[in-house]
Amino acid sequence: MVIKSVNLETVCGVTSKLPLNMKPEIAFAGKSNVGKSSLLNVLINRKSYARTSAQPGKTQTINFYNVNDALYYVDLPGYGYAKVSQTEREKWGKMIEKYLKVSKQLRAIFLLIDIRHAPSANDKLMYEWILGNGFHPIIIATKLDKINKSQINKHIKEILDTLEAEKDTIIIPFSAETKQGKEEILTLIEEIIQD
Repeated sequence: MVIKSVNLETVCGVTSKLPLNMKPEIAFAGKSNVGKSSLLNVLINRKSYARTSAQPGKTQTINFYNVNDALYYVDLPGYGYAKVSQTEREKWGKMIEKYLKVSKQLRAIFLLIDIRHAPSANDKLMYEWILGNGFHPIIIATKLDKINKSQINKHIKEILDTLEAEKDTIIIPFSAETKQGKEEILTLIEEIIQD
């Protein structure tokens, strides 16, 4: 997939009405600081289009990126960040849930998990929640460059076991530094939107 154009088209806060898009949507979920903005920037071939932040919990809106005027990348708010009040977190949760239920164009959800650590309770909840909404999350194991090659399979197994993932769950190890996994993710997205 060659990226010709990217446009941050819609930003939805807690009270915003979700857009009724006519193009396929691919959503990205993950806890704060898992590298979601970095992944999006790699996928759209831009240095810092999706704002990366040293301060986790920055994405407090649902951001719709129009890619090539052919599909949307939907950046969901990062979850599980401790410094955000419980009330705020519940609002984001409701916002994500509303999106999962309302979107008519959502084709797939990528769930980002840091390959270095076993999935957290929040990751498990998110995984189950996505399943409960009728989707089969595709796992992106981020920060691949932070572990030794010999450790990859062990960490992937730990992620799948902790999530009690479905048998045929797709998991793609990814590094924003080396771009490993990028082509695999883009190929998968192309296949999904052509179905």
